[in-house]
Amino acid sequence: MIELKNVTKSFKLGEGNSLTAVRGINAQIDTGEFVIIVGRSGSGKTTFLNLAAGLTHPTSGAVFLEGEDLWKLSDQRRSILRNRKIGFVFQFPSLLPTLTVYENVLLPTTFVSNDERSAARPRALALLERVGLSDKVSMYPRQLSAGQQQRVVIARALINQPQVILADEPTSNLDEKTELEIMDLFRELHASLGLTIVLVTHTRQLISAGMRSIELALGQIVDRASVPA
Repeated sequence: MIELKNVTKSFKLGEGNSLTAVRGINAQIDTGEFVIIVGRSGSGKTTFLNLAAGLTHPTSGAVFLEGEDLWKLSDQRRSILRNRKIGFVFQFPSLLPTLTVYENVLLPTTFVSNDERSAARPRALALLERVGLSDKVSMYPRQLSAGQQQRVVIARALINQPQVILADEPTSNLDEKTELEIMDLFRELHASLGLTIVLVTHTRQLISAGMRSIELALGQIVDRASVPA
């Protein structure tokens, strides 16, 4: 599903300085896997995820999504591929405060056809029920708890029926109880929908939620491990 081949990403810092966030990464994530990317702050986890999504151009190497080299595609084709194939869950909910919960979930359908947008409306309601928010449809983000807002983001990530969910530290600002509830939701969605999920975290205790883990340190893969069933 996703493959990084000898990928390095460096960022220019000015005055001839640069920071290499990931270096020489080789990784493959197969269809239907639930992979946890773990590492300390600054280890390159978020850069890894952004590279896998085609959001960040690698300095060297290649990134493939379903066999397509993302950076050999046009900007439009790459954007369409992301919108249709990938759902994003970020560290902070990034919900639009002036839109209701329902409207926030429908937001990614702005860029699809009218027929697809119409079909998405009942799906949005079904997704909100699935994540336990059927009674919050008409509310605004400010009226929700942090955990409820993250559930809205998960529903929004699923609205275009993607094959892949990329989640960047989705539980980092949650209390322990809510964190476990959100991870249980990811597990349930993975099992029931057959999604490919790549989830970044600095919390090693969350590794058990996935099928396997990839550990990063100083921009390199230092460990790969399967999670016991």
